[in-house]
Amino acid sequence: MSSDVNYEYRTGIGTDIHRLVTGRDLVLGGVKIPYKEGLLAHSDGDVVLHAVIDALLGAAGMGDIGGLFPDTDDKWKNADSRELLQIVKGRLEEKKWEVVNVDLIVHAEQPKLGEVKGQIKRCVSSILGIDFLNVNVKAKTNEGLGDVGLGKAMASTVTVLLRRRIKRTL
Repeated sequence: MSSDVNYEYRTGIGTDIHRLVTGRDLVLGGVKIPYKEGLLAHSDGDVVLHAVIDALLGAAGMGDIGGLFPDTDDKWKNADSRELLQIVKGRLEEKKWEVVNVDLIVHAEQPKLGEVKGQIKRCVSSILGIDFLNVNVKAKTNEGLGDVGLGKAMASTVTVLLRRRIKRTL
C-alpha cells in the first residue's frame, strides 16, 4: 500500500462597498488613511478587509462576513476589521486551510492610494501569516461612473487561493 500527499485548492472572490461620510476615519486594508471622509458601516467600514474575509470564507465554503459578523449584533459595532480577519484566519486553520495568495483591488476616486499600497500589503500579509510577495494591491478609479466614480463610495474586489493537504491512500 502506498500513500501520496496532494493538495486540494480552492479559489474565492469577495466584494464590498460602503458609502463615504464625514466624521469617520478612513481605514483600508487595516491602514488608517488621512482623508476628509470615512466609510459608513456597522464596523470600521474597511471595504478591503471585508472583501478579503468574504473571499476567504467563500473559498473554504464557510459562508460570508454577514453570517459570521452580523450587523444586527452590537458585539461587532465599530469592530476593528483586522480582528475580524484574525478570527477568520483561526477558523481556516481549524479546517487546515492555508492562504496561498491574495489579489485585491481598491475602487476609489480619491484619495490616491499609490503611497499606501505597500502598507496595505504588509498589514494583510502579516495578519494572514503569508509572504509579503503573495499579496497584491491595485487601486482603480471608476472613471467618474457610479457612486464610486462620483466620490460617494469606495469598494473592493478580492480573489484568494487556499490550499490544504489531503492524504490519499492507494
